[in-house]
Amino acid sequence: MGWVRVRSPPVLQSKLLCLSLLYLLTTLPLALYVSFSDPDSSSRCILLHPFRSSAPAATAALFEYPREYGEHKHALPATRALCSDPAVFSGYKTALEEINGLSRNLSSSPSLRFQNGRRDSFAGNLSADERRSFFSHTDSAVEIPCGFFKEFPLREADRLAMEKCNGVVVASAILNDHDKIRQPRGLGSETLRTACFFMFIDDATRRVLTRHNILAGERERGGASTIGAWRVVTLGRGGDGGEHQLPYENPAMNGVVVKHLLHRLFPNARFSVWVDAKMQLTVDPLLLVHSLLLVGKGGADMAVSKHPFNLHTMEEAVATARWRKWGDVDAIRAQMETYCRNGLQPWSPSKLPYPSDVPDTAIIIRRHGLASDLFSCLLFNELEAFNPRDQLPFAYVRDQMSPKVSMNMFEVEVFEHIAIEYRHNLKLGNGGGGGNQGITSSGAEVLESIDPLESSYMLLNSFQVS
Repeated sequence: MGWVRVRSPPVLQSKLLCLSLLYLLTTLPLALYVSFSDPDSSSRCILLHPFRSSAPAATAALFEYPREYGEHKHALPATRALCSDPAVFSGYKTALEEINGLSRNLSSSPSLRFQNGRRDSFAGNLSADERRSFFSHTDSAVEIPCGFFKEFPLREADRLAMEKCNGVVVASAILNDHDKIRQPRGLGSETLRTACFFMFIDDATRRVLTRHNILAGERERGGASTIGAWRVVTLGRGGDGGEHQLPYENPAMNGVVVKHLLHRLFPNARFSVWVDAKMQLTVDPLLLVHSLLLVGKGGADMAVSKHPFNLHTMEEAVATARWRKWGDVDAIRAQMETYCRNGLQPWSPSKLPYPSDVPDTAIIIRRHGLASDLFSCLLFNELEAFNPRDQLPFAYVRDQMSPKVSMNMFEVEVFEHIAIEYRHNLKLGNGGGGGNQGITSSGAEVLESIDPLESSYMLLNSFQVS
């Protein structure tokens, strides 16, 4: 009697097909759940009124980059879909009209007077006591040290364009090819004609852009280089066409000149939106100014997100050493000891309405005026004195300055819904000319000799904060 051989159908003999069917059966229910769930769940942190009175600008078509320019830059995921304190955005037409009205009224805001002259460093190389002497600003006749004691090289055409910007300026910077030029998304139809968009680069970045043929296709408007929404300003190029030295050897320090002294670079701008080059705006900057500065909670001098993890300055100092954001651990220790001796306290409810001591400064929205400008000047002086990590002196300056600066420190979830964060360009070669911007040789030796976590404990043990 012979055996009867039963064969499975050919369709079930393929392992790949079986795995595909298994994957389909497990993911289909999840896909159906997402499809039929609340369609607004991804934007509950930004409550939108019908905010555009006309069609948005075609920002997707502003500029198309060659594929290889951004292939090694990856977006970081936004993990928070819900939040306890969402931001409410008014209508686009309302925001546009109110901002234009305020921009025309240039005489309503008192301004600071700044020290001039020439010194051996860009911010004057002030001592700790000298810097602190300007924290209390009670006499409008007193001039404040606020950088520019050395040349900040700009073409005359760029300088004149910056002076003509009298409304909202949106600014960013890429130095040492550390990031990619990213076009803003979600712009209203009048925004490109209302706001000024300035991208500051150095020669190292310009060479990479030229190598990718990005600047070869730039439009020339009155001698200005533009890439999409951005007017590109190359620092270090003077009006004579020659190259001029930037004020700092460290590219990160040159970057914070632009980041924190926008009120000096754009003296007639009423509002500014600073965007780190690792960020891509997904909400119109006029809506950001209107929602986060002008309306709600009585208005504010500046708006910045709370840090997603750290609440106290000391936590941020430990993280800076632990993750090698700045390599000179001894210098960080000396900085924190200086601040503790001069009154820095850990965050507590007594500091309310400031809900945190540590911001995420990748996006800063400012109303240019006396308090906001004073805070920027005092903060910048600390950055030159120690290092460009602007979260470390943030609370030290904010808590002790007078007049007080009003801040809208909004939720991290709001931050993740108004912009997309990308990884920095960390590749060497293939268009990445960047490399480390913040590790000094002495700091690198310190961190090589001890475990980074051990260095964090060393920092904690050396600080005495009551």
